[in-house]
Amino acid sequence: LRDNRIELVRASWHELSISVSDVSLSDEGQYTCSLFTMPVKTSKAFLTVLGVPEKPQITGFTSPVMEGERMQITCKTSGSKPAADIRWFKNDKEVKDVKYLKEEDANRKTFTVSSTLDFLVDRSDDGAVLSCRVDHESLNSTPQIAMQVLEIHYTPLVKIISSNSWPEEGQSIVLTCESKGKPVPEPVLWTKDGGELPDPERMVVNGRVLSISFLNKTDNGTYRCEAKNPIGRNSTEYVLIVHDVFNTLLPTTVIPSLTTATVTTNVALTASKTTSATAISTRDPNAFAGKTGPDHALIGGIVAVVVFVTLCSIILLGRYLARHKGTYLTNEAKGAEDAPDADTAIINAEGSQVNAEEKKEYFI
Repeated sequence: LRDNRIELVRASWHELSISVSDVSLSDEGQYTCSLFTMPVKTSKAFLTVLGVPEKPQITGFTSPVMEGERMQITCKTSGSKPAADIRWFKNDKEVKDVKYLKEEDANRKTFTVSSTLDFLVDRSDDGAVLSCRVDHESLNSTPQIAMQVLEIHYTPLVKIISSNSWPEEGQSIVLTCESKGKPVPEPVLWTKDGGELPDPERMVVNGRVLSISFLNKTDNGTYRCEAKNPIGRNSTEYVLIVHDVFNTLLPTTVIPSLTTATVTTNVALTASKTTSATAISTRDPNAFAGKTGPDHALIGGIVAVVVFVTLCSIILLGRYLARHKGTYLTNEAKGAEDAPDADTAIINAEGSQVNAEEKKEYFI
């Protein structure tokens, strides 16, 4: 052996050792040690040299990539002997559906291997790390890795979040438009029923937030949030329905007027009490909440009954007095209208004891 890379390390009658530095593929082959005796004795050994794969290179990669486009990227390494193994990973998860290719190098000793990854990109791939890993026995369990970070551009994804799931009249509501896209979307556009917001004083837009104060039924409608970026635009809608305020005040109860003579005192009082009880136990959900006051209708009914009873009593008493006076004049003083004095009137009266044949009594 005549090479400067080969040195004699040890030489004795029992051992002969050499060292080879900067090993190359040309050092591979059969080595023979000879002992010059009679006859000559020899021993042979075959040296295999491994071809270390070069650092892998990724080709065909472009950035950024539009959502929905197809990406074809290839990872290649040369100089491996035997042929190296290439595997793809996306965020530490191995991708199995790849195309593997092995070619023999010009020296006919080493190999060039490549692996192609073909897939449709999605917005979920944005920021994903693609790794090409080369495994070979010459690397001592330390693989060579090449990496690329994906950048995917996509149209905005829009979502509206409401602060009030049951808006009522007089309340406020805040609608937040969440827009996510790449590049970052421009400020969103708020519209109502296809036109501009009708009441800018109550409907205030601050960035992606729409605030509506003092809600009323005129605010009912469809609110649209639209976001756009250089890739495209997208929008979503929110239907606002303003509900009535829930009321808990007592309803107004009407008691019929008690003016007919056919209604007795007992019946009127009973009807009034029954109506009052119904009024107290019934609540109108549409009335405004507040402090319960006295039932004026009940008081008015009682007063009407008292007035009616008083008038009836006066009428009966008047009729009684009129009948009593007429009977007295008819039976006691008949015939005494023309008497000059009281004594003569008594004497001339038809009912006097002077002219009467018998005593008569009248009961009125």
